[in-house]
Amino acid sequence: MHILVIVEHDGSVVRGGSKSAFRFADAVAKQTNGRVECLVLGRPAEAVVQEAARYAPVLSAQDEALADPVADRYARVIADVATDRRIDLIVAAATTFAKDIVGRAAGLLGGAMAGDVTGHEFRDGRLLMRRPMFAGAVSATVTLHGWPQIVTIRPSAYEPAEPAPAAYEIRPVEVDAASLPNHIRLERVESRSGHRPDVTEARVVVSGGRAFRSAEDFERLVGGLADRLGGAAGSSRALVDAGITPNELQVGQTGKIVAPELYLALGISGAIQHLAGMMNSKVIVAINKEHEAPIFEVADYGLIGDVYELVPQLIEKLDAD
Repeated sequence: MHILVIVEHDGSVVRGGSKSAFRFADAVAKQTNGRVECLVLGRPAEAVVQEAARYAPVLSAQDEALADPVADRYARVIADVATDRRIDLIVAAATTFAKDIVGRAAGLLGGAMAGDVTGHEFRDGRLLMRRPMFAGAVSATVTLHGWPQIVTIRPSAYEPAEPAPAAYEIRPVEVDAASLPNHIRLERVESRSGHRPDVTEARVVVSGGRAFRSAEDFERLVGGLADRLGGAAGSSRALVDAGITPNELQVGQTGKIVAPELYLALGISGAIQHLAGMMNSKVIVAINKEHEAPIFEVADYGLIGDVYELVPQLIEKLDAD
C-alpha cells in the first residue's frame, strides 16, 4: 500500500498531530508491505522540510500561490499528487486544518473517507478502523471501499512517531500556480493564544466552563493555574458562545480533541459534547459546586466547591511551593 501523509506545520515546526499520523501510516505500511511518503505544502521554513524528512521521504510543494493554507488550492495539489503518485491511502491528523482541506481533497478524488479514527486492525486482509460516533456515545468499526482511501486520525489515539536517525530523500513537487483555483482568499488570522501550548499538544490542560463570568476572570484563574502547571488553557463551548474565550480554545465534539496526562475541568458541568473531547485524558480532575454534575462521573478526582474560591487557593499553594 502506497501511503501519503499530509504534514501540518506552523511554518516553523511539524505539528504533533502529524507525528501521530506518521505512527498510523508506518503501522499500516508494515502490515501491507507498503511504503510511506509525506507531502509538505505551503512556504515553510527549510527546518520544517528537514524535520519532516526524519519521518518519511518528502514531497515538497512550495510556491507563492500556496503561501496561505486555503482549501481550494491545497486540496487541488493534494489530489494531483495523490493521482500522479498512485497513492492508495492518504493520512492526516484530525484537526481543523484537515477538516477544511483534506475533506475537500477527498471529494476531488472521489475516494472513500473515514474521519477521527482512534484505532485500527487488519482482519481477513481488510483495514478495519474504529471511530467515535454520536459525540462518543458509541464506537463504530468501519472499512473503506474505493480508491484512494482517505483517513484522518485522532492525534491523542496514537503516540507520535520517532524520528529516524538520518533524513530521507526530499523531492520538490512542481506546482502549476496558473491552473490552481483562486476562489478563496485568506483575509486575516484572529488568535488570542499567546505563550501557552496548544491544547492538543499539551501534557496538562486546564479548562474553564460556564462558571467563569468574564474574560478577565478566565485569564486570571484558568490561565493562571495553567501557567503554574506549565500547561494549556482550554474552554467549554459555553464560554466561546458567550464571547469570553476564543474558538481556538474550545474542547469538545465541535472543538478540539485532547488527551493530556492531566485534565482539570473547572466549573464545567460535563455535557456529553464536552466529554467527547477529553474522555481519553489519563487523569481527570473536576471542580464544580454542583455535586451532581455529570463531570464527576468521569473524573478520577473531584472537588465540590466554587471555582472563585478554590482555584485561587490552588494557585496560592503552587506559588508557595
